[in-house]
Amino acid sequence: MMRLRGRKFALDRENGKFLGVCSGISEATGIDATIVRVALVVGTLAGGWPWTVIAYFVLAFIGGARPGRSARRHDLSDLSSTSWEAKERIRRLDQRMQTIESYTLSQNSRLADEIERLR
Repeated sequence: MMRLRGRKFALDRENGKFLGVCSGISEATGIDATIVRVALVVGTLAGGWPWTVIAYFVLAFIGGARPGRSARRHDLSDLSSTSWEAKERIRRLDQRMQTIESYTLSQNSRLADEIERLR
């Protein structure tokens, strides 16, 4: 495996979009994966057309999978807490929308009349 800044380069297929090369580079360098992906596309379009694609596939071929990553399983409590947080956030947003709607319709009858005329 190659070393970049003291970290080993390895494909990160779990977080990757296509073959895990950009996410592997991101892990090894500490740069956000989105920035790496955008840089690859810009570099390809800016004149590096065949060489960036060749380099991408060479890295995909020589880069090994991250050890232990595929066997990792998410804890069910993490998933349930994430699900609960999402539901709670949606509930709060719904309450805010109801508050805005009731304020708008009750406080400003002229606006409510205008909306009704448009329907």
